[in-house]
Amino acid sequence: MSEHKIRVLVAKPGLDGHDRGAKVVARALRDAGMEVIYTGLRQTPEMIAEAALQEDVDVVGLSILSGAHMALAPRIVELLKANGQDKVKVFIGGIVPDEDMPRLKEMGITGIYGPGASTEDIVKDILEAMK
Repeated sequence: MSEHKIRVLVAKPGLDGHDRGAKVVARALRDAGMEVIYTGLRQTPEMIAEAALQEDVDVVGLSILSGAHMALAPRIVELLKANGQDKVKVFIGGIVPDEDMPRLKEMGITGIYGPGASTEDIVKDILEAMK
């Protein structure tokens, strides 16, 4: 019997066109043995939630540099719950002011990472969240 590989959907919601960080994180997760699906740029919350459902993922990683995290992230969490994916963990990387972090965590975001965050920490946190 093989061990379940953690499936991660990495997504770029909104109009932000910068995806280098998302690709770096996706590669680090893949190197850590996770299955990674990258959706590409300019995804709507609905597209992300549908992809998460279709791909049967354990984790959704959002890369948001546009400042729209307080609108996009809660909508994605809401759509995941509506799809019956209450157990899917959501992580955000990008530009998130410190004052928004507690509210995002209350809304169901598992981890939040700013510029320069260590990929090792992201991998460790996902592994811990999936225990």
